[in-house]
Amino acid sequence: MILSAIAAMARNRVIGVDGDLPWNIPEDFKFFKDKTSGHVMIMGRKTFESLPQPLPGRLHIIITRQEGYSPELPSNAKPGTAIKVVATIDDAVNFARTKLTEYGDEVFIIGGGEIYKQMLSVTDRIYLTEIHQDFPGDAKFPEFSKTEFVEAERISRKAGEGPNPPSVSFDFVTYKR
Repeated sequence: MILSAIAAMARNRVIGVDGDLPWNIPEDFKFFKDKTSGHVMIMGRKTFESLPQPLPGRLHIIITRQEGYSPELPSNAKPGTAIKVVATIDDAVNFARTKLTEYGDEVFIIGGGEIYKQMLSVTDRIYLTEIHQDFPGDAKFPEFSKTEFVEAERISRKAGEGPNPPSVSFDFVTYKR
């Protein structure tokens, strides 16, 4: 099993504000969708609640200490869309292991900040959209060692360039342990 964190992060490490993203970068949304579709995603309760609905074709493992938390799938949920609530990170990882044949061997950690921080020691890969601008926010991506995680790939996107130019410059960066 490969545990991969996936996030978009501003230059000042911000990943969110008031349960939302402080930017709108369609190319990053597409990158996230392409990577996570058909896979298991591990997240905190607040991250799950920030989604407009469960994302289609993915297993959402939600970590929460909230007793009796039991979100329901909408009746129109697409096949492969599922929700599992667990109490700990260990429970989340152990449950994900049981779903590898159905959802593939890469499991995505999608936030929030505290979940990324607590899972960093067991993370194998980081897909980080590095946005070259500061944004205000209340959630941050944790610091990580650039010797422990080595940059394996970087794809730069410049503001104003290309057929659908992004509004800000950013890089898609992959780090591997």
